[in-house]
Amino acid sequence: MTPGDLTRYDPDRDTLASLLDGEPAYRIGQLWDGLYRQGRPLEDVTGLPGALRERLAADLPTALTATAEQRTDDGATTKWLWRLHDGAAVETVLMHYPDRTTVCVSTQAGCAMACGFCATGQAGFERHLTVGEIVEQVVRAQWAAGDRRVSNVVFMGMGEPLANFEATWGALQRLHGDIGIGARHLTVSTVGLVPGIRRLADADLPVGLAVSLHAADDALRDELVPINRRYPLAELVEACDEYRRRTRRRLSIEWALIDGVNDRYEDADRLARIARGLAAHVNLIPLNPTPGYPVVGSSRNRVHAFRDRLAAAGVAVTIRDTRGRDIDAACGQLRAGHAVTVAGPVRNAPRTGARTGDADVPVGPDP
Repeated sequence: MTPGDLTRYDPDRDTLASLLDGEPAYRIGQLWDGLYRQGRPLEDVTGLPGALRERLAADLPTALTATAEQRTDDGATTKWLWRLHDGAAVETVLMHYPDRTTVCVSTQAGCAMACGFCATGQAGFERHLTVGEIVEQVVRAQWAAGDRRVSNVVFMGMGEPLANFEATWGALQRLHGDIGIGARHLTVSTVGLVPGIRRLADADLPVGLAVSLHAADDALRDELVPINRRYPLAELVEACDEYRRRTRRRLSIEWALIDGVNDRYEDADRLARIARGLAAHVNLIPLNPTPGYPVVGSSRNRVHAFRDRLAAAGVAVTIRDTRGRDIDAACGQLRAGHAVTVAGPVRNAPRTGARTGDADVPVGPDP
């Protein structure tokens, strides 16, 4: 690669060293430590001579240009819309909690998974992000966080991380090994790409895995999460069980509650069988509104009844604290300004009674 092909956080240490050819060997350590461990903007890495910083700034431009910044939750949540060098756009969300500061990063511009209730999926796929474009989202969020250290990174923004596995894995390694965020504070979300889950299980960094399940029978999941037609529930559950056994990490199951679609007691009972078999924790997410999706989230009472049904079945379950809904920064709302419309689910199932096509739910072995 030539300097013109790279943005600031793309090069690995060896590539960056080649760009410093002719400089004293210790310069690479100064630069790498300044950009990553200290998390400084290049102009603030004052151990480097000014002329060198100017050359590096020209050779290695930043990847992200902020075109919009919004805050909500009394300043605790910030969302950025970034423009990339080719005009593609992605979004990043920074969230402060009393005990942690979390960044939600994007891994693709758009998404090819076509989940109709997700604004990113409604917009379609543009391209994969590079390692540098992912890592820079965390670095820029840290700049904005000031004295509060970014402690957690969730790969739950725009895109399917495991469909962009190489860049996702490269970013995880950089965040862990160079920025210093522990593996237990890095979480990758997937809608169920079984090959990617198996690759993560084989890897040497036991990051968290969150599976966006949303339905516990194949007929409904085929509608809500189309990739299920390629990797149905039985395969997905098997891969998840392999992941938790090999990494010894607790699995999270994400479930967006959609009114009259997946919020019946029958749905809770099927979900409970899967969650218990995988010793998984369930995060319930009342569906956040998106402009292109005509179905609404479950009512507050229904969300709590669904939670109580799972808890009574012995499942560890929480209702996610929804952040940033009013600025389209909540789960499923990131769309980088795209305006799209999709059809709702074919079925709007009643709250009781059987649904046509219901089948036994595959379960993992009891823990």
